Amino acid sequence: MMNTTAEILKNKIENFSPEVLEAFVKMMEIFETENKSAVPQFQLDEVLYRIQFHNENPGTKLDFYENISELKKYCA
Repeated sequence: MMNTTAEILKNKIENFSPEVLEAFVKMMEIFETENKSAVPQFQLDEVLYRIQFHNENPGTKLDFYENISELKKYCA
């Protein structure tokens, strides 16, 4: 599902006009800068890895549910 969503987004971005694409890039740069200071990248990578693994192996249990509210607090 995540790959499908990424493909849809990729197709939409590819159809942006040059002006809209430039504005989008600037917004993403601001967004990335704001998020980098809140949660270390290695923690975000670990969460993403766990979610991807769980998506590929739905029988597994996500073991960070107890900490997800704390993660949401830092990412909000």
